[in-house]
Amino acid sequence: MTPITEVEGRRLALSNLDKVLHPATGTTKGELLHYYATVGAAILPHLRDRPVSFLRYPDGPDGQLFFTKNPPPGTPAWVKTTPVPRSEDPRARQVMIQDLASLMWAANLVVEFHTPQWRAGAQAVADRLVLDLDPGPPASVVECCLVARHLRERLAADGLTAYAKTSGAKGLHLLVPLEPTPSEQVSAYARRLAVEAEAELPRLVVHRMAKALRRGKVFVDHSQNAAAKTTATPYTLRARPLPAVSAPVTWAEVEACTSPDRLVLLLDDIAPRLERYGELLAPLFDPAAAGALP
Repeated sequence: MTPITEVEGRRLALSNLDKVLHPATGTTKGELLHYYATVGAAILPHLRDRPVSFLRYPDGPDGQLFFTKNPPPGTPAWVKTTPVPRSEDPRARQVMIQDLASLMWAANLVVEFHTPQWRAGAQAVADRLVLDLDPGPPASVVECCLVARHLRERLAADGLTAYAKTSGAKGLHLLVPLEPTPSEQVSAYARRLAVEAEAELPRLVVHRMAKALRRGKVFVDHSQNAAAKTTATPYTLRARPLPAVSAPVTWAEVEACTSPDRLVLLLDDIAPRLERYGELLAPLFDPAAAGALP
């Protein structure tokens, strides 16, 4: 029998609670749902008012994975959606996760949460910049941290402040709060940063995606600033063998990273870190912290 629970006055059917989703640790779907209920206050501000895309992995990372922007079949009427016109579908809509009930409904589908750098109602007007640092083996997050430190200084020279989070996979993300700026301009600036970083650190950085160029280097992926692109939302679990989270880290942790496992953060790590550090990404929501592109 499928358990029914009530969240903020909404009745939810939570299924397959004993199913193992992350085989490396035996983490079950019930534990995944408990995680999202526990960190709801942290992840919701990053989801709220943004159209959400889902990477679904209902049978774990070794099962079928599929990416969807459209509201899934059976989406309850009380889950809010927003128009996101696309060239192939000018009437397209996407889900918005506005409250804990919506979060738990979506988490029950077993998803990664992905969001754009802009909010609903201001499509293609970014309020943040993102740089995705992706290592090409044998490089690892250790090399990503070196590149992150370089980019942090470069951004600071332009009056911009960067905040770091793990990707939840092998790399690192840098997030920069911005005054509302057209995505096209943000994309051009981010690309310029990546090209400059490659010129200054040619043995460590590459700005192009081609795998043949990336061995032993860090790909500075600037493309996720395009209006149509999304990035793993802070605090989302990733579809990996380990229940790894895309989680904020301090710059002290970035500077001290000498081994890849130093920045692997799992779902059980997040609540204690929130207690210890608070919300490290809080400046993303502070208009006074937002910078202007040069």
